[in-house]
Amino acid sequence: MPNLTQESIKNVITVIQDLYQSDSIPWVCGYSGGKDSTATVQLVWEALNGLPKEALKKDVHIISTDTLVESPVVAAWQKRSLAKMEATAEQSGLPIHVHQLKPQIRDTFWVNLIGRGYPYPRPTMRWCTNRLKIQPANNFIEAMVNSAGEAILVLGTRKSESASRGARMEKYEKKRVREFLSPDGSHMNSYVFSPIEEWSSNNVWQYLMSHENTWGQSNKELLAMYSGASADGECPLVLDTSTPSCGNSRMGCWVCTLVAEDKSMAAMIQNDEEKAWMLPLLEFRNEIAADNETDRERRDFRRMNGRLTYHKGRLVHGPYTKETREHFLRRLLEVEKFVNENGPKELEEHPLITHEELQQIRRIWLTEKNEFDDTLPRIYKEVTGKEFQDSVNHPNRYFGEKEWELLKETCREVFPDEKLMMSLCSSGLNLEASYTMKATRRGIRADIEQILKRNMFRDEDDACQFYEKHNDIKPAEEQAEDNDDYTEDTEG
Repeated sequence: MPNLTQESIKNVITVIQDLYQSDSIPWVCGYSGGKDSTATVQLVWEALNGLPKEALKKDVHIISTDTLVESPVVAAWQKRSLAKMEATAEQSGLPIHVHQLKPQIRDTFWVNLIGRGYPYPRPTMRWCTNRLKIQPANNFIEAMVNSAGEAILVLGTRKSESASRGARMEKYEKKRVREFLSPDGSHMNSYVFSPIEEWSSNNVWQYLMSHENTWGQSNKELLAMYSGASADGECPLVLDTSTPSCGNSRMGCWVCTLVAEDKSMAAMIQNDEEKAWMLPLLEFRNEIAADNETDRERRDFRRMNGRLTYHKGRLVHGPYTKETREHFLRRLLEVEKFVNENGPKELEEHPLITHEELQQIRRIWLTEKNEFDDTLPRIYKEVTGKEFQDSVNHPNRYFGEKEWELLKETCREVFPDEKLMMSLCSSGLNLEASYTMKATRRGIRADIEQILKRNMFRDEDDACQFYEKHNDIKPAEEQAEDNDDYTEDTEG
């Protein structure tokens, strides 16, 4: 659409009103806080405001997914905007309901990267998108479909965003069951309505600058957020993995490693002196997203369950080591402290990692990693100066930091060539301590066998030779393309 006129805006609002009144199917509007989703929600809001009260017979649900690693600037913007939406909708009597969705604690970025040690996400190992974005939105939509039988997704997608986006939209447009409603490729009994599908980026800004925001948030402030960065993209509602990474967008995750470089954050820092407080965020993000060889050295040579995977003459490294995970936690808490102290006033208490995530990480380190030295509370206090409050997890009642250091020193002196001896002994001790809390010791043999299998090698070279011998292969003989050293079976 070359030019946006008042008449064309009225036409879109009329279409929205007609479609809204045509059935009783509830609407779900995706809102990221970016320009496209803001324009879409604002158009829907205007349309409902223009209808008589007796016509407002069905609900409109506005959903916004907080990945918990959103850019702090955008997270604060979304929080304010959603609060204003909720208050304005209630005051005006509109059937608009606001929902901020979040991933389950076990699925968050930091719980998986720092807690379990998952290597940072890459295009060939995109473990974050489904957990952080797709599942929260899908769970809400599925619940809506189960409750109402059907649902209409109102999205700010535009054909001019990209050639692939336009082709995908036109593909589903040909399958439309009703005018303006395309089938949703991700959910049964749900349909997609894109009010601004024919608009250009300029059309969106024309509308936002000429029409005051209906829930009281400043569209000029939104423009200012965009003007600070070079790219003009944003994160839409993500329903499947075909949606590209939002890492180059100021509406994406600040820690996104699915792109080679976070150009948006770098541009914001470079173009605005007041954004200098974001530099530690960018530096930490770049530290996490190290090159493949550097990252390989930060990881255990065994997979999550101790299994060996061989590729092009060497073992595929698995989860991050204890030292790496502890380093990442310390760095994250340091960056959080810096942002709280040097960022805008609205970020004084903004967490980069939630208390619930820290509790979950501590649980994983204590129980799944068998790290009874319980370093998380100590790291937390060293960085923040505060005691870590946790009534959920309890440290090993028999062994702690002193016993860990004594065991570590003993293994180093007595078995200097056995690199996994510390892991073997600490896992065995932690296992025995855990079984003293149980009514029965049933299953302990299987657990002991698993520990022995996981720690049966002297070091990585020994493990590699063992694999080559028992699989009758020679080093570097496999021909598969070596993309990232860790591309499948993350949990394993």
